[in-house]
Amino acid sequence: MTTLQLARLTRGRAVADGLRTQLWPMPAAAIVLAIALGAVMPVYDNQLLRLMPAGLGSYLFGGGPEAARSVLQAIAGSLITVTSLTFSLTIVTLQLASGQYSPRLLRTFARDRVVHATLAVLLATFTYALTVLRTVRDDRSTGAFVPRLSVTTAYLLALVSVLAVAGFLAHLARKIRVESMLRDVHAEAVETVRQTVRTRDGSQRSADPPAPPHRGTLILCAPTSGFVTSVNDRKLLAAAVRTGTVIRVDRAPGASVVAGTPVATAWRLESGEDHDDDGLRDVLHGELAEALGIGFERTSTQDIAFGLRQLTDVVAKALSPGINDPTTAVHALGHSSALLCEAARHDLRPATRHDDAGRVRVVLARPDLAGLLDLAVSQPRRYGAAHPEVLIRLFDLLRELAWVLRDDRAQLAPVAAQLARLRATVAGQDFDEVERAKLSRRADSVDAALEGRWPADD
Repeated sequence: MTTLQLARLTRGRAVADGLRTQLWPMPAAAIVLAIALGAVMPVYDNQLLRLMPAGLGSYLFGGGPEAARSVLQAIAGSLITVTSLTFSLTIVTLQLASGQYSPRLLRTFARDRVVHATLAVLLATFTYALTVLRTVRDDRSTGAFVPRLSVTTAYLLALVSVLAVAGFLAHLARKIRVESMLRDVHAEAVETVRQTVRTRDGSQRSADPPAPPHRGTLILCAPTSGFVTSVNDRKLLAAAVRTGTVIRVDRAPGASVVAGTPVATAWRLESGEDHDDDGLRDVLHGELAEALGIGFERTSTQDIAFGLRQLTDVVAKALSPGINDPTTAVHALGHSSALLCEAARHDLRPATRHDDAGRVRVVLARPDLAGLLDLAVSQPRRYGAAHPEVLIRLFDLLRELAWVLRDDRAQLAPVAAQLARLRATVAGQDFDEVERAKLSRRADSVDAALEGRWPADD
């Protein structure tokens, strides 16, 4: 996949993620549709009935105005109660995920399409029943009017709502399981890596991105405080071409920035060009403010480290004294290992964007493999130092990553460094001889993987 294709996919995912993480878009669209349907169907109710087969009419609502009002009122009253219950269950689930696992898992629930669809069905049925209710008449002067087809539709929507609630409860029971949450985080993180970073190709290694010159470098600062959520490389490239500069963004998506502190640097493409540095800096500051997305929370759109952050939070929470669940920690470390191995197959060097002449005009920072590995290993090593099974899984993680990197020996240094730190942690613990021997064999297996060998497990 080309760089341009990756950029387009990333921008599309940013828009989609912004909509999917909001609870209101799908229910709001369903309410508007329900109002339109409830207003139009009673008007054409009689015409539609005449077009239906004669035998089918016997299955439609056959009561009078009072019966129709009772049915519609019962549907509307019960649906708003069930909707409140659904909201309550969703909030309880969010609280459970936040307290038991990690507050950064809340986005997983907020973007759950089953929750969105359930709320949309319930609110649409409630709105439709109220809209149709206003059309039922019992006027002696003009005659009674009961929209039989519309009332029957309300009844069918009520049945669909009951099924939706049953499906929602079953889905919720699966969703709050730690296995399901870890699977969702893992899948989302893998998608981010694959759609944001190009696959490594050892046969076509591009040149390293240019470094800023010793003189004439302009420091660009963050316009606001928060987390870098996205970088619009297309806008930055256009700005660099217009101003005759090279722009390097030094903070990767996911980084925390403070307003007024440096986040990027820029320098003139041609050192001999005569520019007003202050005026150029002001122009680039404005361009950077438009191209740099800064929000109050991290998102998975371009942040390839966010998935590992979530998984590591689950590990740290599971190893806390109040929970003490090393089994969950080991399970989460398995997902961290798989995610690291996936990231290791991609080019994690800073991304570059070129002008029409092929010259590098934009350089975008990315987390490197050493940083990702430290994110996945450091806290679990510290908090799980007293748990042999956690340390064993950490050794296995290093062994698996070393095996994936066996054809790129230059990337193995971070693995060897983490292995030395993990061995030092084991040496400082009070394990018995059996546990220490098992841990020593696992450490040796990492050494073997670093040399390109895969010994059998003990």
